[in-house]
Amino acid sequence: MMVDFGEFVRAGDGVWWTQGAAEPVPLVNTLLDQLPRIGPVRAFVGQCWNPRVTETPPDELAIVSYGALGDLRHLPTGRLEVVREPWSQLPALFADHRVGGDVGIVQVSPPDAEGACSFGIGTDYAWDAAQHTKVLIAEVNATLPSTADAPKLPFERFAAVVRTDRPLLAVAERRPREADAVISQHIADLVDDGDTIQIGVGQIPTAVLSRLTGHRDLGVHSGVVTDGIADLVEQGVITGSRKQIDPGLVVTCAAMGSHEFYARAAQPPFAFRPVSYTHASDVLSRLQSLVAINSAVEVDLAGNVNAEVRGGHYVGAIGGQADFARAAARGGGRSIIALPSESGGRSTIVAETGIVSTPGSDIDVVVTEHGTAHLTGCDSAERARRLIAIAAPHHREALARSIHPSIRVSV
Repeated sequence: MMVDFGEFVRAGDGVWWTQGAAEPVPLVNTLLDQLPRIGPVRAFVGQCWNPRVTETPPDELAIVSYGALGDLRHLPTGRLEVVREPWSQLPALFADHRVGGDVGIVQVSPPDAEGACSFGIGTDYAWDAAQHTKVLIAEVNATLPSTADAPKLPFERFAAVVRTDRPLLAVAERRPREADAVISQHIADLVDDGDTIQIGVGQIPTAVLSRLTGHRDLGVHSGVVTDGIADLVEQGVITGSRKQIDPGLVVTCAAMGSHEFYARAAQPPFAFRPVSYTHASDVLSRLQSLVAINSAVEVDLAGNVNAEVRGGHYVGAIGGQADFARAAARGGGRSIIALPSESGGRSTIVAETGIVSTPGSDIDVVVTEHGTAHLTGCDSAERARRLIAIAAPHHREALARSIHPSIRVSV
């Protein structure tokens, strides 16, 4: 039996739902079907591949997100409102009811022996949002694993429940490009045995993880984990034995990957914690050998990073990059930005970016397939020179001229 959302949602309400593979798709689609009867709502939506949301959203649905991840980037112009905050600020946004607040729609695992349900592989902002939401409606999916070392909600907290037994959304890793292989080797050379890494999802992260097989005693504290992390755990590369906090644990708030990986991630050493822990500055500051590995749309000659907008259209997010980059750069580790030197024929090293997701002061190293630019301790002119040196060769002279018209460089 499906839920009559008219009993819980009123026109003008703020709603939210869990994201990625943890999206409660049957409930979300039911809500969308009923919105013409209910009236307009403002929904906070995270990473999403649901075509009912990303391709044919009803007029009554105002979509708010922290960025344009998944297929949200394909929304029609004007249909996405982006809240430009790092992930560490999401708990405060929910606490202040700037997003969500009235009704939360979640996917959870079946209740355990104590009658409590886990958010499974999608703990991320769900736990923090639930603490400040009046009404929670749950899809209890028998396929969603109850993850180890994760916060849980009592079953009676849900105002309505739908039980399902459907497969989770699997996200296939894309094959790295030729440039990614070169970039990944540069990055692997920057990681020392015993470091704790934070790394995202995509072709470059996949390639980087494949290059770390010769390392020892790596730790993980990251916003998301993937199949590649589990492989390194099984190979004995990731042990977490030298972590300053949570030794022996792979700490994360979300998982994204294959069905087999979701089952593996439900067991130790994986520990799923809410954003209020994984991205908190006081927590990250205790990781003294944190290496943050993130990507970007473009980097300007001051080292400022745009991870959000390409061609005037949102394609990404600040996400956790700003939180981890600052912690790594200022806590004794390394903050790394990795990107191919070109995208669509355009240089990704630019004179000046129009939007700053992470300031250059929080970036230690920028890597492209043309090399590694170490920026720490450099003045503005030296930063520019080092970044031009790793740009695609045929873009270097134009970049140099953007600093001064008389400058020439060898190409």
